Amino acid sequence: MSSYACFCSLFLLAFLASLRSSAQQQNPTYIYHICPNTTTYPKNSTYSSNLGTLLSSLSSNRPSFSNGFYSTAAGRSPDVVFGLFLCRGDTSAEDCHDCVVFAVNDTLFRCPEEKGALVWYDQCMLRYADQNFFLDPSLQNRTNGIILYNNILNVTFSNPSQFSDSVMSILIDTAIVAASSSKKFDARKVNISSSQSLYGMVQCIPDLTRDDCLRCLQQTINELTISESPTNKTGGRLLGASCSSRYELYPFFNETATISIPSPRLGEGGRSTVVIIIAVVVPVAAVFLLFVAVFLVRAKKTRTVYETEPLAQGNDDITASGSLQFEFKAIEAATDKFSLSNKLGQGGFGQVYKGTFPSGIQVAVKRLSKTSGQGEREFENEVVVVAKLQHRNLVRLLGFCLEGDEKILVYEFVPNKSLDYFLFDSTMQGQLDWKKRYKIIGGIARGILYLHQDSRLTIIHRDLKAGNILLDAGMNPKVADFGMARIFEMDQTEANTKRVVGTYGYMSPEYAMYGQFSMKSDVYSFGVLVLEIISGKKNSSLYQMDGSVGNLVTYTWRLWSNGSPLELMDPSFRDNYLTNEIIRCIHIALLCVQEDVEDRPTMSAIVQMLTTSSIALAAPRPPGFFFRSRHEQAGRAGPCTDASALCSIDDASITSLAPR
Repeated sequence: MSSYACFCSLFLLAFLASLRSSAQQQNPTYIYHICPNTTTYPKNSTYSSNLGTLLSSLSSNRPSFSNGFYSTAAGRSPDVVFGLFLCRGDTSAEDCHDCVVFAVNDTLFRCPEEKGALVWYDQCMLRYADQNFFLDPSLQNRTNGIILYNNILNVTFSNPSQFSDSVMSILIDTAIVAASSSKKFDARKVNISSSQSLYGMVQCIPDLTRDDCLRCLQQTINELTISESPTNKTGGRLLGASCSSRYELYPFFNETATISIPSPRLGEGGRSTVVIIIAVVVPVAAVFLLFVAVFLVRAKKTRTVYETEPLAQGNDDITASGSLQFEFKAIEAATDKFSLSNKLGQGGFGQVYKGTFPSGIQVAVKRLSKTSGQGEREFENEVVVVAKLQHRNLVRLLGFCLEGDEKILVYEFVPNKSLDYFLFDSTMQGQLDWKKRYKIIGGIARGILYLHQDSRLTIIHRDLKAGNILLDAGMNPKVADFGMARIFEMDQTEANTKRVVGTYGYMSPEYAMYGQFSMKSDVYSFGVLVLEIISGKKNSSLYQMDGSVGNLVTYTWRLWSNGSPLELMDPSFRDNYLTNEIIRCIHIALLCVQEDVEDRPTMSAIVQMLTTSSIALAAPRPPGFFFRSRHEQAGRAGPCTDASALCSIDDASITSLAPR
């Protein structure tokens, strides 16, 4: 009996010890932190209040913990705070939540008064700052990371240099897979001997593009493996603001999510060395193949240095156009001589073809119509300027081709066609649920904001529409055809123009009727586009309500005035939507399509409205191009209803129009 009591006591003690141990393990493992911003804020300031709102939002957004990533902002300029969290790709939603909640409190302890903070734990990372670091990929890694090494295992390798090759190989292979995945994460192991395995893991911020992620990871891998040879350290990690890399000789992640790769054992001689070299060289070559095999400089033309005034502000300006130039023969071969089978579409600026180079890399080739009055030098200068504009929500211009009368632009290939392909097709609409559409709205807003405010020069799109929004493999939006007015020699700074470029129905009243344009012209187009995304209907279609006929903008205003804005919603959403998000987006869209330019918000304000629900919105007035009923017309003096109707119905892209 006494032995039984002793056994029970031991069992109880062990159980209590395990409870205590598990309780202690709830706190995430702290790794490192940086308080990069030298500016501080008072405790009772507006910035302090906005920071509290931001951190509360990060720690309470439960749906995002399953994705492991969430970014948001709080407050208004100049006291706005931007923040995000990123959980490790193999972390469960529950562990992600626990880590973020702990980080929210711990960060304020480690950076109690600095306006910026970046803190890493084993399970998650949390960052905030008073600068919008997630609008532009170039800002995301401006904060330096940290390299950590360890040598806790007593391991002797018969071929140390081969171990270094294995580290490089597994990290590169993992980086290539991660960059192409939706979570931008990958982890795997490789057997390097009969009794030893090597583990590697990489991760990027999920909203980085594939190229930006790959570029970031390549930099971290180089720094991690070159700064100190892996033969001297059996493990190491580099933690960055946008990406991270790590390798160890023990499993430090959930192995059920890894990919095991057979690998030659160390010390097997020359054959294994060749295999490892191939594993290292081939992926690296694939990444740079576009630049070494496709971007051919014409042999008969000497590289010329051109000065581009808009880029003269920094030391990293593009000065040579030769590196952007393609051979016409290479483009002709890639598109199978511009065959109809490769034709993707046609717009106001020319025809677009899909091109595939011998390396397997796919591009979109825009063969411009011969209406540009520019000479070769001016054309090249404008292409160099536009090619410098890079953002995850813009289609990237890779280069150009000039030969004879041919003027060709080469863009990155975006696989999922344009937004209108999904939006206005009843069979395809179901692929865009409200969550995806809300993400698309935010992405378009960030892309246009970059063109208006955050790029090196101000670009007004002037033809923003569903057909110019392309969708990548993850259904992320990419704005296309920006800068075309520059390439076609139309001054972006003039207050008016005799050459109206755009699509009726998306064009603001002052632009369509009088040729006057500004950044607010793009804001009007954005508002129309948001209404189309919410409704799944074209603005150019006619809608009847209350005995009058109007376009989508008019129809939306009548629903709003009647207190029934949700009737605008696409029925395919069913019950999978958030009422407050849809109503707020409709409200923002109506503010964008105001008739008076001064009443429309800026794109900067729009992005804050979309990301911060606490910002109060002004009451909208009747929009521009508003179709009035006979009763409304009777009480309104002045013609222009016909002009408004004309500008709202046609859906054709145009390149030249004499203003009224």
